[in-house]
Amino acid sequence: MDPFSCRSFLILSFVVLLTTSRGVIGASFTFVNKCDYTVWPGILANAGSPRLDSTGFELPKDSSLSFQAPTGWSGRFWARTGCTFDDSGSGSCLTGDCGSGQVECNGLGAAPPATLAEFTLGSGGQDFYDVSLVDGYNLPMVVEGSGGSGMCASTGCSTDLNRQCPAELRVGDGNACKSACEAFGSPEYCCSGAFNTPATCRPSVYSEMFKAACPRSYSYAYDDATSTFTCTGADYTVTFCPSSPSQKSSSYSTPMTAATTTPGGVSGSGLEYSGSSSDSGSASVYGSTTGSSSGSGEAMLADGSWLAGLAMGDSHKTASPTALKSALLAVFLLISLLCL
Repeated sequence: MDPFSCRSFLILSFVVLLTTSRGVIGASFTFVNKCDYTVWPGILANAGSPRLDSTGFELPKDSSLSFQAPTGWSGRFWARTGCTFDDSGSGSCLTGDCGSGQVECNGLGAAPPATLAEFTLGSGGQDFYDVSLVDGYNLPMVVEGSGGSGMCASTGCSTDLNRQCPAELRVGDGNACKSACEAFGSPEYCCSGAFNTPATCRPSVYSEMFKAACPRSYSYAYDDATSTFTCTGADYTVTFCPSSPSQKSSSYSTPMTAATTTPGGVSGSGLEYSGSSSDSGSASVYGSTTGSSSGSGEAMLADGSWLAGLAMGDSHKTASPTALKSALLAVFLLISLLCL
């Protein structure tokens, strides 16, 4: 290869590495259900963000599901419980129901109370994420990032708040726990009217109870400083009913102060689910199989066979952002050596 062609090829490879590693692919989200029952996660994209390939799905116990979201995407996830759907997919849920009357939520959000995971994927910058109890609580949820850089602290609420929910906030037989705003509708609890600023809306005895049990979660509207987290270039795992906080969860990191973010709008997403309604269900996405809540999404095999598969056009083995970046970097270094 002559020097000019080699130099041109190196420049092109470097550009592909930069754009493909995160700008086009975005992040992988893996849902893991460790509850003793089936849950039906819901997905709601924020205004200006593209709708993902699913807006609601069934997730049996001990199963997982992964999918890809484009860079710039923002929205929220939650789990519906106590759902009953017929063969046509029509039905409703006891908690977190989105009111669509179907398994798919079709652009509708969760009826409170519901534990929420909220994300904004940065366009070439930081991701912002949190777990919120502002709309109440219906089950434990933990968010963990992998393969990213920066603080990347895990967050969420692994405590079963339904067991310690005050009677005035309790839903039904203890299926969920309302927020004080939902229960009483008072401006001081809802941070509305004359209480719509951080200076005038202070924590209530109820939000402080939530905060004591789940110190990393949003307990009321202006609980930003200890509840918003950041990471760059990560894949994320959302675990419902984690049996216990992982080692990563137990190492407390100081969260970043919240910043104002705007939803992005980049089209393109992917979703592939495999498994059955049995307890041993699993999910396989873009060639990565997840049997635990690690959420790494790695598709790069030790013998390098993923790269060979990509070259052969084996499209079902599309790597996660972390694996793809590693593979492209290896190719770039190899070409650099050949050009010496």
